[in-house]
Amino acid sequence: MPKRRTLPYILLGLIHSNQQMTGYQMMQEFKHEISDFWTASHSQIYPELQRMADDGWIRPLALGKKVASKRNQTYYQVTTTGEQVLTEWLETPLTANDDELFPLKLFFIDDQNSKLLPPLISRQLELSTERRNYLRHRMTTVFPNQTAIQAHYGHYLTLSRGIERESNYVSWLKKLDAEMKR
Repeated sequence: MPKRRTLPYILLGLIHSNQQMTGYQMMQEFKHEISDFWTASHSQIYPELQRMADDGWIRPLALGKKVASKRNQTYYQVTTTGEQVLTEWLETPLTANDDELFPLKLFFIDDQNSKLLPPLISRQLELSTERRNYLRHRMTTVFPNQTAIQAHYGHYLTLSRGIERESNYVSWLKKLDAEMKR
């Protein structure tokens, strides 16, 4: 089954968070804010905006203000349908195949009391704990002794780093989860 396209949800989240935006402003958001965990190019964003407008998720507003380039920019606003689509995406539970979406979903939750936060954090905690436990099991299976470690030391180091990364992620998520339950 093909993966669901993610870019439209990112664009919906950006427009929703800012009430209205131009394609250029969205590119700047990708460049300065979102690039730490997702990238998109000019050639991806503008066709996607057109598809979203065609689908009724966003609407172009009347040609906007003059900008520095002396061109009119089109501002986009999320429609009621787009709001529903964004909410459904944010509410859709993560799976082991798409948990890389966690930071994106988290990015678009503006209110620390949002009902979306606890299940999102809890689910990511489950997935990360499973991954950490799997990596720990792999370590004992693949590297049962010092001879095995020495024979494939780079692999051992890579696996060790993966366990450390997931363990730190699990610790951070447990802290967030506890805060949500207060």
